[in-house]
This record gives sequence, C-alpha cells and structure tokens, in this order.
Amino acid sequence: MTIPEIQDSIISEFALYDDWLDKYAYIIELGKDCPLIDEKDKTENNLIKGCQSRVWLSCEHRDGRLWFKADSDAVITKGIISLLIRTLDGQTPQDILAADLHFIDEIGLKEHLSPTRSNGLTSMVKQMRMYAMAYQLKMEN
Repeated sequence: MTIPEIQDSIISEFALYDDWLDKYAYIIELGKDCPLIDEKDKTENNLIKGCQSRVWLSCEHRDGRLWFKADSDAVITKGIISLLIRTLDGQTPQDILAADLHFIDEIGLKEHLSPTRSNGLTSMVKQMRMYAMAYQLKMEN
C-alpha cells in the first residue's frame, strides 16, 4: 500500500469513534501491535530526543525500503509510534521524505495531545525522516 492509502485507512478507522476517550483506547490497542525493537537496540543512540516518555526507534534498510521497530515506556506513546510505523514502514526513503502526514491532523491527534506529547510526536516524525534522508544520501553515493 502507498502512504496515502495507509493514511486513508487510518482516517477511516478513527472515524468509527465519536469520543476521544475511545480514540485514545484504540491508539493504546494499536501500540500492542507495534513491531518491537530488539532489547540490544534500546540504546541512547536510538532514543528519540524531545519525547516526554522514553521512545526507542531503529531502522533497517532492505531492498531500497526502510523498516522500523520501536518501543516506549508509555502505552499512549507506543500507540502513536505504531501509527507512524504503520504509515511509513516498508516505504522508500524518497516516499517517506515526500509524504504529507495529513492523517495526524485529520484524526485530530495533534490537537488532543498535551503540548509535550505533541512535541514528542513531532520528534518521532522528524527522526523517521532523518533515517530516510540518511539512507537516501547513502544510496546516492
């Protein structure tokens, strides 16, 4: 699936819930399906700076695509990173860098997060784009 198709799917899923408490519960559920980072990769280098809770993110480049794994010590944050992974996992660096992650605003996620969690979300997206940029530069050289 393309990034826009995945985002449309996520938007449709969240449209099923009227109440934000139900949406939070759904985000927490999604965190249970997060592709977990290996314990050996829970290092300072993989820790995302700017998050209220601890979030580790690793990235592997295979066959011209990026594959992400993560973990967090907070269930809501784990759900948020799992949404990002679902959207960007298995995509090319170029597609990740070009992606407009409009689903974040369309499902109301950013506006319903505390300012520190919202900053954390921005930091997660930034880190995933940094991996994409690094692998794209590596492929060009």
